[in-house]
Amino acid sequence: MSAVTDPADHAPVDSSGADSPGTDRPADSALTRLEAIRGTIDNIDAALVHLLAERFKATQQVGKLKAENDLPPSDPEREKTQIHRLRRLAEAAHLDPEFAEKFLNFIISEVIRHHEAISQNHQRSTDA
Repeated sequence: MSAVTDPADHAPVDSSGADSPGTDRPADSALTRLEAIRGTIDNIDAALVHLLAERFKATQQVGKLKAENDLPPSDPEREKTQIHRLRRLAEAAHLDPEFAEKFLNFIISEVIRHHEAISQNHQRSTDA
């Protein structure tokens, strides 16, 4: 019973023939579960991308409305309220509130950057 290394997974493989097809070895079961969990993660990642795209479509509309009405690109009170709200949601969902705040701060900084660009473009178009 010599062990041969399978280059596909770098795990020792018993070449004695003791494992017959259809027998679930613990490693096979773990790999199957790992693939299923990773599939779930992939689906969640895709959903996050689509949700972020929808969020940014809405924030683009906000940026345009702000620019057309000479409102500032950022709203610190709204941002503070949103961060507080998201931290509460994170706690309720058993997600680290610090992580949730960092994530929202990143999104907010991108939104503000977009709003500034929209405002500059609007200003140029009205100056022309």
